[in-house]
Amino acid sequence: MVKADGDDALAAAAAKGDRVALDALLRRHAGLIHAVCRRVLGNSDDALDASQEALLAIARRIDTFDGRAKFTTWCYRVATNAALDEARRRGRRPMPAETIPEPLDRRAAIDEAVADRLDIDAALGRLSPEHRAAVALRDVVGLDYAEIARVLDIPPGTVRSRIARGRAALADQLGRDPSGEITGNQTPPSEHPT
Repeated sequence: MVKADGDDALAAAAAKGDRVALDALLRRHAGLIHAVCRRVLGNSDDALDASQEALLAIARRIDTFDGRAKFTTWCYRVATNAALDEARRRGRRPMPAETIPEPLDRRAAIDEAVADRLDIDAALGRLSPEHRAAVALRDVVGLDYAEIARVLDIPPGTVRSRIARGRAALADQLGRDPSGEITGNQTPPSEHPT
C-alpha cells in the first residue's frame, strides 16, 4: 500500500501544475474509485460514467485539497459524490447490479465465487444509496469509520448505524445470519445451477 505522504506530495505537485504527478495520482486511485462507484451504483455502465466524472473532478479541483484529511479520504468523497450525482442524474434509484457476470467463456461453468459475487452485487443494489455508500466505503475500500464520516460528511454514529443496517439487510437478503452462515432462506452457493 502506498503511503499517504506519497499521495500528499503528488497532490501538492499536481496542484502546482505538475501533470506527471496528477497522472500518477489518478492512476494510483482509479481502480478503487471505480470500485466505489460500482458498488454505490450497482451498474457497470453508470459506474464508468461516475468514475470518469470523479477523476475529472479530482483533476479540476486538486488545488482545493488542503491536506486536513488523507488524500484517499478526499478522493473517495469525490467518487461517492460523483456516484450519487450519477444516480440522481439518471433520475432513478440505483439499480441492482447486473445478474449476468462480465463476459465469461460460455463453455466454462460459473464457479461458486462468481455466483456469490453476483448475489452480493444484487443485494447491494437493493440497499438505499446511503447504506450502500457506507458499506462500500468500509468493506470495499477499507476506510475506517472516522474516514467514512469525513467522506460522507455525517457523524460517526450515523456511519456505524448505516453500516450495521446495510450489513443486516445484506445478510437477510443473502439468507445468512450475521456470522455469514447460510440459513434456510436461500439455496447454498454450492447448489447454484451452472
